[in-house]
Amino acid sequence: MTLARSHQVRLNGSSPDIIEMKFDYLTDGSDLLTNLSAFATSESTSAGVGEVVSEIISSVKKDGDVALLERTKHYDHADLKPADLRICDRVLEQSIESLSENEINALREAIDNVRSFHLKSFPENWSDRNSHGAEVGERYYPIQRVGLYVPGGNVPLVSTVIMTATLAKVAKVPEIVVVTPPNADGVVAPQLLSALRLLDISEVYSVGGAQAIAALAHGTESIPAVDKIFGPGNAYVNEAKRQVFGTVGVDLLPGPSEIMVLADETANPQLVAAALLAQAEHGSGKEKVYFLFNDSSLFPRVIQEIERQLSSLSHKTAIEEVLTKGFRAILIEDKVRMAEVATFVAPEHLELQVADDKIDFFTERITTAGALLLGHLTATSLGDFVAGPSHVLPTGRSSRFSSGLRLQDFLRRTSFIKYDETSIRAAHSAISRFSEMEKLDAHGKSLDMRVNLSDS
Repeated sequence: MTLARSHQVRLNGSSPDIIEMKFDYLTDGSDLLTNLSAFATSESTSAGVGEVVSEIISSVKKDGDVALLERTKHYDHADLKPADLRICDRVLEQSIESLSENEINALREAIDNVRSFHLKSFPENWSDRNSHGAEVGERYYPIQRVGLYVPGGNVPLVSTVIMTATLAKVAKVPEIVVVTPPNADGVVAPQLLSALRLLDISEVYSVGGAQAIAALAHGTESIPAVDKIFGPGNAYVNEAKRQVFGTVGVDLLPGPSEIMVLADETANPQLVAAALLAQAEHGSGKEKVYFLFNDSSLFPRVIQEIERQLSSLSHKTAIEEVLTKGFRAILIEDKVRMAEVATFVAPEHLELQVADDKIDFFTERITTAGALLLGHLTATSLGDFVAGPSHVLPTGRSSRFSSGLRLQDFLRRTSFIKYDETSIRAAHSAISRFSEMEKLDAHGKSLDMRVNLSDS
């Protein structure tokens, strides 16, 4: 891997000091993928995080609501009482009244698009006849009770409500529970509560972090346990989901946000820079931002745009940290190799800022992206907020083997088999042979009896 060109800029941070940032881009080489693998793969949870989470889960199992309230005061600085844990219907109703008409319309627009998108993927029950003439098939059932974790506090992710709860409603889940951390005043943002009210979800609790996951998994005096937990969170929330898996189901373990912008010579430097900055502003400091391009002249223009746009952004200090630690730019002139590298990285979001006649080429070859944003005008924020597909997506190269949240995740599948007198006779010989080969004579006799009864 070769450092081909560097570009140094002076970024005005939130303090009066001038922050020097040096941007390099990489070119292709024998060790490119090795280096990208080390950078892109999700970091393993530290022993310290695992130990803290284990202790939190144990305390919630043992002490229930008392442990929840203690942890909420310690981590969220909110002093709540047991009666404050569940948000009452009156507060949910009042949240709608506090929003403007435009805000409510935006929420409704997003909900409608997400509902419409996921209705199209509803699986159908089916049945058919196998080689014995028996009826076989599948039936789908909604999971009975699900828990949705929505990051909140000072940065409430209203869109995460829509990107999880709408799917549960479409799947007709009977019991939908939402947990979200309050701010230091013990309050959950009205915008977030309004989205829940519009979705007709009323079981909502003011609790976050690993303690909320523990409550969903094991139950407390105030929060009955669920069957499966959904939703993104920080390292502690993800580790808690990992530790309770098996007691309950979990969706996936999405980490800090990622984006790759794959750009050709037709890309607009302003739009490339805006895309990179948008995903860098999530604020954990561990976001990954990739810029894969085929024209060396594009690089300095994009960096200059980053400098210009960053100066006016409210989260510029957090963005600077991400750009310092989590930015990789790669120059590859061959488009086949560009597709190979993008597939290897398996980014959460992939913006294809390329000529329209190249989009099909890349979508046919890049097979691991969590979400594809196609064309110069398709900003990732459209997918984050309103387009339709859920924004809960795999990160850290886990898109190689998993997919973003979908309707089927809120359903469970049961297969069924129905044999009659004719079809059991057709299967009898094969069952006898399997019983002999596996030395499981009770298996064979269980069918022998049925054949004999049908013959009598």
